[in-house]
Amino acid sequence: MKKDPEAERWFAGKPAEAILRRVREAILRADPRMTEGTKYGTVTFRCGGDFASFVQHDKKTVSLMFNRGGTIPGKFPHMEGTGRAVRFMRFAGVAEVNAREAELARVVVAWCDLMSAPKAKKKIVR
Repeated sequence: MKKDPEAERWFAGKPAEAILRRVREAILRADPRMTEGTKYGTVTFRCGGDFASFVQHDKKTVSLMFNRGGTIPGKFPHMEGTGRAVRFMRFAGVAEVNAREAELARVVVAWCDLMSAPKAKKKIVR
């Protein structure tokens, strides 16, 4: 699991640092295609496009925003939101991250599979 040095610095001193780091570990461990970096003042995870970012990260809990969560195939009981775009997963502590790690891993793999799938070629009719 390769960690971005700038992202590593971002975590230092955050009120929920332990939770943030545990979510990060779960995401990066779930699929080797997933990477991280910083963008818009937060850590962003990527695989073929932006996957998720930490939001409201100056609190004692963690909110992970899935940028295009509505497009991720599958059912995930702890993913909040409706509509076509954004979804959230919230964590109150490290124990909650541990309890949801398998579900979070399924979300990561579903995203990476979606973004890695060959694009359907459009048939040209003449």
